[in-house]
Amino acid sequence: MAKEYDLVILGGGTGGYVAAIRASQLGMQVAIVEKGDLGGTCLHRGCIPSKALLRSAEVFRQTKEASQYGIDTNDTTLNFTKVQERKDKIVNTLHQGVQGLMKKGKIDVFEGFGRILGPSIFSPMPGTISIEYANGDENTMIVPKNVLIATGSRPKSLPGLEIDGKYVMTSDEALHMEELPNSIIIVGGGVIGIEWASMLADFGIEVTVIEYLDQILPTEDAAIAKEAEKLLKKKGITFVKSAKVLSDTLSVENGVRVEAEIGGENQTFEAEKMLVSVGREANTTNIGIENTDIVIEKGFIQTNNVYQTKETHIYAIGDVIGGMQLAHVASHEGIVAVEHMGNHNPLPIKYENIPTCIYSNPEVASVGLTEKQAKEQGYDIKVGKFPFQAVGKALVHGESDGFVKIIADKKTDDLLGCHMIGPHVTDMISEAGLAKVLDATPWEIAETIHPHPTLSEVIGEAALAVDGKQIHG
Repeated sequence: MAKEYDLVILGGGTGGYVAAIRASQLGMQVAIVEKGDLGGTCLHRGCIPSKALLRSAEVFRQTKEASQYGIDTNDTTLNFTKVQERKDKIVNTLHQGVQGLMKKGKIDVFEGFGRILGPSIFSPMPGTISIEYANGDENTMIVPKNVLIATGSRPKSLPGLEIDGKYVMTSDEALHMEELPNSIIIVGGGVIGIEWASMLADFGIEVTVIEYLDQILPTEDAAIAKEAEKLLKKKGITFVKSAKVLSDTLSVENGVRVEAEIGGENQTFEAEKMLVSVGREANTTNIGIENTDIVIEKGFIQTNNVYQTKETHIYAIGDVIGGMQLAHVASHEGIVAVEHMGNHNPLPIKYENIPTCIYSNPEVASVGLTEKQAKEQGYDIKVGKFPFQAVGKALVHGESDGFVKIIADKKTDDLLGCHMIGPHVTDMISEAGLAKVLDATPWEIAETIHPHPTLSEVIGEAALAVDGKQIHG
């Protein structure tokens, strides 16, 4: 007889395992089906390993610049093997932590590939899960009252840019490089491409970023993207924008050679390796969608605001539904979905209140509307902007590039958006996120006393600047 569960989750990534923990807290009997390692892309192929490498790159750069702080260092060298070992140790530690959380919550974990079956002897509705094992063992059948699809996404490529893992890579393969190249072409100037560009430049690699659009970081406020490009160019990164990579010109032989069309003319680019960073696509293949009435549009599963699919007992969250493809978004979507299953009437997520972070150097973080979006939505806006150069702690840190920009509704004084570029802004954006949740005004942010000397003073000054009242600028 097939074992029954209140909830079976397909995918043990950040969204899936957080949802499982919340379901366990609500008294549900829960199982996760995961073909790889618990923690998914974020822990093993994304957020955590890439940030570990970024931290090593930051320390390497800072060590080379130590003389600026009165510290003499000689013969600073990079041991990339130890860099990778440190990254792997961090990932393994966190992986063990997730496994411990599953045991604590008495959550069953099936290490296999889960597929949704149609109506069967086990259930009159689609949703029975068949689990296939890599070692060829007989499939396990489990019967849930509810299903949560949290299968995540994988890197996209471009037609003709064949990923060989040696010369042409996605971020998945790049994370496992045994040694660094002398030069690299990065196709795509979005979040992942820019993080890798910054990291590799700090490691001393010659980096060329080829971006199809006329702005890197196209989802960010234009002023932030412009500043990011300026500061990244100081690292020696070359940016080629409004450029279409001609994938049929790719040549791979002891390096990479490719052409791009720029302004009607073709230009040739050469490097030791290529990193393709052109977005991600949902993992919906072979998981049994065809056995249900679930609707897929443009490659993503369609849901309502509590993440129910057209099959109301089957929910979906995270990258597989598109939207903001971020680990913290998937986690909160999972919590909302599970609380809805348990009849706890959760509030729908307001995506405009969710902060986004880019862990390049300089860091970038934002919440709410960009200036362009605010104007397009008909707001009459007022803008405050304040530089880190005027903040004492930034000078002490030796990181005074960048600024904070706050956008407010001139009519109501409500905060519409906050955009940051500079030191540690990924840690500071939560203040603006809280301000958005509380529907705060720049005046209320400015009335919040920011201690001195701290980097956070830049937020208070930017809030004052909305009405021209900044003190130090």
